[in-house]
Parts: sequence; structure tokens; C-alpha cells
Amino acid sequence: MNAHERIGAAIRAANERGEPALVAYLTAGFPQRERFQADLRRLAAAADVIEIGVPFSDPMADGVTIQRSSRIALEQGVSLRWILEQLEAMDPPLETPLVLMSYLNPLLAFGLEPLARAAESAAVAGLIVPDLPFDEGDALHEALAGRGLALVRMVTPVTPEERLERICARSQGFLYAVTATGTTGRTVSVPAEVTGYLDRVRRHARVPVCAGFGIRGREQLERLRGHVDGVIIGSALVEVLEQGGDPAEWLRTLRGRAGV
Repeated sequence: MNAHERIGAAIRAANERGEPALVAYLTAGFPQRERFQADLRRLAAAADVIEIGVPFSDPMADGVTIQRSSRIALEQGVSLRWILEQLEAMDPPLETPLVLMSYLNPLLAFGLEPLARAAESAAVAGLIVPDLPFDEGDALHEALAGRGLALVRMVTPVTPEERLERICARSQGFLYAVTATGTTGRTVSVPAEVTGYLDRVRRHARVPVCAGFGIRGREQLERLRGHVDGVIIGSALVEVLEQGGDPAEWLRTLRGRAGV
């Protein structure tokens, strides 16, 4: 099984248990750099996929919570190279699939082919790049595909139908369906037009569909059940870590399995 296939397999395994998969977001090195590996292992105990945010000085798609976590991580010297080195050094490696979320500049500075090699060595299964236009993604897609890694694509409620079809045809691992235009962190309601949009995305998708941006509670999770294969939890989890809480227990509570 290729690395990118492990992502879809983990999401489908959760669905077979009768629940949406949980994709848990962690800003690498936040709140404390020395806790990074330990925090990953805690999340892996409850999440189906882990999305590791590469801190960046201008995270334009992220709200104030993730902006703040990125700044704190950068102040501690966290970089893309450091993250990959930390992941490669994990012993034993995590069984939970890992996806890096990075803006494009750090990837270009690293070099696409060296990045693909280092990501493979670090047991990374794929990448999400919010500021990479679909029409300009071929070079990264090819570099990652050569190592069996996924380039996870993003769609939004305003993505035109023809473009949606093209994006769905090229996405690997899972398709990231943004629930609302704007930045992360705002609590998003789930009206009928959102579930209708997600149903439309699912009809076109060849990989599992996961909804992200503003998902913070069990009520939203239940509202999305049956319309997506998984949900991405970002700012809410960052706040749990910021407040000294247990992210794994919080995720279990989200699933209604606290204390399990």
C-alpha cells in the first residue's frame, strides 16, 4: 500500500465503524517545541489522520488561533527541516497517517525533489498546500507521486462545477472540502446549502471527502454525518493544547466516547 493509500484506508476504516474520520490538526512545535513528538503520540491515540501544520509567518488561510500558534512555534525555531527530522527520528514511528500542511514558500525553499525524499523518510503520507493554485500544482504533484505521497487538493463552496471535476480527478489521500469562504477558526453553522455542496463534492470525488474550517463541536459533527467521510479539527484542538488540555480526550468527547 502506497503512503497516500494509507490515508484513504484510515478514513474508510473509521467509516466502517460507523463514524466520520477525525483529521486532527497540530501546529508543529506548539505550544512547546520539546513536546512535539509526545503531542503527536497523544493525538494518534484518538485521531484517524494527523495534519501537521508547518508554521509560517503569513498564514493567510488561518484565523487568529493558528496564526498565534505559528508565531509561537517560529519563535522557538521550528522549521520545515526540523519537523521532518523530528518525524524521521520517532521510534517507533506512528501508525496514524501524517499529512503536512504547509504554505508554498517553505516547500520551494526546501526544493520539491529533496522535500519528497525527506517526507518519505519521515513517514509523511501527503501534503496540503492552501496557497498552491490547482493549475500550478503539477510539479509538486509529480515530485510527491514519484514517492507514493499524496497532494491533497482543496475545494470551496464557490468552486465552479467544471473546476471541481478537475480537482476531484487529481486529488489523492482525501479531498479537503472547505465549508465556508474566509479563514479558519470561526464556528461554522451547517445549513442545507453546505450539506448540499458537500453532497455535490462527494458525487465527483474519487477519494474520501473531509470537511474543514470552523468545525468545533459534536453538533456540527452530527450535522455532517452522512455528507462527508471525515472532518478536520484545527483551531479548536490548538486551543485545547494552549489551555493545557488533553487533545486525545477532547477528540474522544467529540465522538461521544469520553474516557474510552
